[in-house]
Amino acid sequence: MASAPLSDPHARTRSGATAGARLVLGGIGLNLALAAVKFAGGVFGNTYALIADGAESTLDVLSSLLVWAGFRVAARPPDANHPYGHGKAEPLAALAVAGFVFLMAGWVGWHAVLEIITPHRGPAWWTLPLLAGVVIVKLGFARRMRRAGDTIGSTALGVEALHHWSDAITSAAAFVGITIALIGGEGWEAADDWAALVACLAILFNGATMGWQALGDVMDTAVPADFESEVRALALGVDGVKALHRVRVRKSGLSYLVDIQVRVDGELTVRAGHDIAHAVKDVLLASAPHRISDVTVHVEPVKSDGSE
Repeated sequence: MASAPLSDPHARTRSGATAGARLVLGGIGLNLALAAVKFAGGVFGNTYALIADGAESTLDVLSSLLVWAGFRVAARPPDANHPYGHGKAEPLAALAVAGFVFLMAGWVGWHAVLEIITPHRGPAWWTLPLLAGVVIVKLGFARRMRRAGDTIGSTALGVEALHHWSDAITSAAAFVGITIALIGGEGWEAADDWAALVACLAILFNGATMGWQALGDVMDTAVPADFESEVRALALGVDGVKALHRVRVRKSGLSYLVDIQVRVDGELTVRAGHDIAHAVKDVLLASAPHRISDVTVHVEPVKSDGSE
């Protein structure tokens, strides 16, 4: 029951990490360009909401660099010190980004309050089309990053997508605030600052969502039930497997690790039992959509009638 040799299962993880790192670098370039545009619009258009938005984009660059570094580490193959690979670097980077988001929300909120209590001129009208463009670009990039995260199974990319979506929400809030300030006229100059303060609530909510997702990966939260069911079905489909005793699956960065106990006929030779276990491992590793990078198979003997 010899199986055909498989390609390196970790190659899929490395490929996904490389693709994720490339997309994050694209996001860094986008944030740098938008930060410059927002700062200029905030200074010359006399609106703190845009300045706060520009500061947020600058912080996004730092957090994205963390995610990029996480992908670079996650792409490394297993070694003597990390026999299961370096996949945990990816959710750890995502967790760090969630921390950045909380700090950013606090910074923006504090300065928004200062602007609210400090009299200042109203914003310029031309900041509205600028903000509309920012919202469209950010939502588009967030959607693209979310799709990529779903494709390669990346929590960090999902967190980055939420991060870009938070930026879009902040800019949209600024758009609403500036519109109110322009329509209201004298006495409504602080409307965009109030908008920035309200946007902090959305940022905090997204930060909590990001942190919870990343923490789930770090703490080895159980995979979805349908995923485990598919793993069970694949293992049970191998000739010689009579039943399954235990199946445990955990996510490790961009891939999954499987620990499975299969029951086989107790009258089989050790060699035959080994071949069945190897076949189970090969089938699971070859299930490309599931991105399984390592499988541990334990064989349990049972009588021909299925009893232990």
